Parts: sequence; structure tokens; C-alpha cells
Amino acid sequence: MAAEHDAFVEPFGADDINAMRIALELAAQAEAAGEVPVGAVVLDGAGKVVGQGFNCTISGHDPTGHAEIVALRQAAQALGNYRLPEASLFVTLEPCAMCVGAILHARLARVVYGAADPKTGACHSVLNVPAIAQLNHQTRVEGGLLAQECGEMLRSFFRERRARIRQLKQDDA
Repeated sequence: MAAEHDAFVEPFGADDINAMRIALELAAQAEAAGEVPVGAVVLDGAGKVVGQGFNCTISGHDPTGHAEIVALRQAAQALGNYRLPEASLFVTLEPCAMCVGAILHARLARVVYGAADPKTGACHSVLNVPAIAQLNHQTRVEGGLLAQECGEMLRSFFRERRARIRQLKQDDA
């Protein structure tokens, strides 16, 4: 899947890889909590972690509880400002339209995602919201960092979820 987005992939440095590894650890925490395994981390302009989060829509009964939103809220609180113009967001899955909206409102400098999302991705896959020239802020978006690892975590989660559902249906029959 990442091959479809090679045109968007920039060379990634060691700091980028380390940030995505943190996001993957957060995604594993989401999975352990029964949530869709997506993790996100926000770094300030100096590369310091100022926000992090993982999906908590189910446990929080919150449709806005996406990893990106949780991380952005934490970063804004840590920095005392909803605008984060020097910050970068690293997330294991391509952000959806809701998350891209929050990213643009926060005026992030950069977003780096791991796996593309062919169903709801709003940075390249389904929509390309950050590329809309009429918007008052442009955020640089790069995809494909550790895409295999990020994608496999999600695929494995959904394979197991579907298998549990099939088993429950068989048990009920």
C-alpha cells in the first residue's frame, strides 16, 4: 500500500523514526485497551515530545477520541496555545478528515503518517485536504514512515476482531 504513496514519501531521519516508534508503542497501548491500534505523538520545534495519545473512542465514549486529537489537546495544554506552528505530528495511520481539520486549525508545520488509509484517509488516499490551496494554512504531509509495521498492526487487529465475531456467531448457532 505504501508504494501508492511513494511520491509523497520524503527521506526520513533517525529522529522521525524514533518518533514513529513512540507512536507505535502508543498504538499497542490502544490495542491492549481494546481500541483500534492508532498512536500519535507531537514534537515541538526542538524535537521534544509535548503531546501523545492513542485511540480512545470506545473507552471514552467519544467520537473525537482519535489518537491525533488526544495528542494535539495534550500538546496545546503543554505549550499553552492551541496554535502549534513549529510542531510535528507523527501518527501510525493516515489522518481522517476530522483529524486533518484539527491539524490545520492547530497550524502544525508537519504531519508524518505510517500506513495509508484507503477508506478514510484525508491526506492522500481518499481526500487530500492539506493540498487545498484556499485553506488559510498549509501543513506539510509525508506518508509511508514504517508503513509495513504500522499497517500490519492494524491488519492483525482487524483479522483477530473478525475471527472473534465469526466465533461468536458460530457459538450462537
